Amino acid sequence: MTAADFRILPCGDAALSVEFGAAIDPVLNDRVLALDRLIAARRPAAIIETVPTYRALLVAYDPCAAGFDEMARTLSELAAAPPAAAVTGRRWRVPVVYGGEFGVDLDAVARATALTTAEVIALHARGDYRVYMIGFTPGFTYLGGLDERLALSRRDEPRLATPSGTVSIGGGQAAIQCLAGPSGWHLLGRTPARTFHPARTPVFLIEPGDHVSFVAVAAREWDALDRAAQAGEPVAELIA
Repeated sequence: MTAADFRILPCGDAALSVEFGAAIDPVLNDRVLALDRLIAARRPAAIIETVPTYRALLVAYDPCAAGFDEMARTLSELAAAPPAAAVTGRRWRVPVVYGGEFGVDLDAVARATALTTAEVIALHARGDYRVYMIGFTPGFTYLGGLDERLALSRRDEPRLATPSGTVSIGGGQAAIQCLAGPSGWHLLGRTPARTFHPARTPVFLIEPGDHVSFVAVAAREWDALDRAAQAGEPVAELIA
């Protein structure tokens, strides 16, 4: 990789961003994750934290230990290094209760896409989704790989509150929203799985580079699965 393949930008006086492009693309995301893993292995002394995103890596550092120019040189060398083995993530199967009170937008999505609700569920559940990043709120999992037939612009009026565990779609993406919060995405269902659980090890269940598929479960199974997840069980099935 050459310097022309990426650029380094300041983010305030204690962070910088290593940007590999401007698209949602698995090749770019592989570069981000490879650099993130290389930094974790090398452990440059001034670096405090790294945050991988779709196509860039945010690097927070101690400005008393290193200045921007020094950090930029260090990260340029790392970013230009030949990549190690390809990033191979795990595969998860996540249970979802679709529709009804669990997915209040399912019927509207079916109408907007000229599909039946059963077809929407089938298309959504059988997708092979790449985890591009975790962000916005703890455990919010951004997923690429949504079937084009389900691609809808986000809601004109975002909701101020949506429930924890919401499984949603927006644009060409899908998402798992772990915590209750605002959302402009279309809500198809909910999962009892906690992608973020502060009392569990690991705190974050699913990581960037992993893959996710969904499986529909009946509403009558929700309470038991939810109790298990609250107790710290993953509920989501690790299949590879």
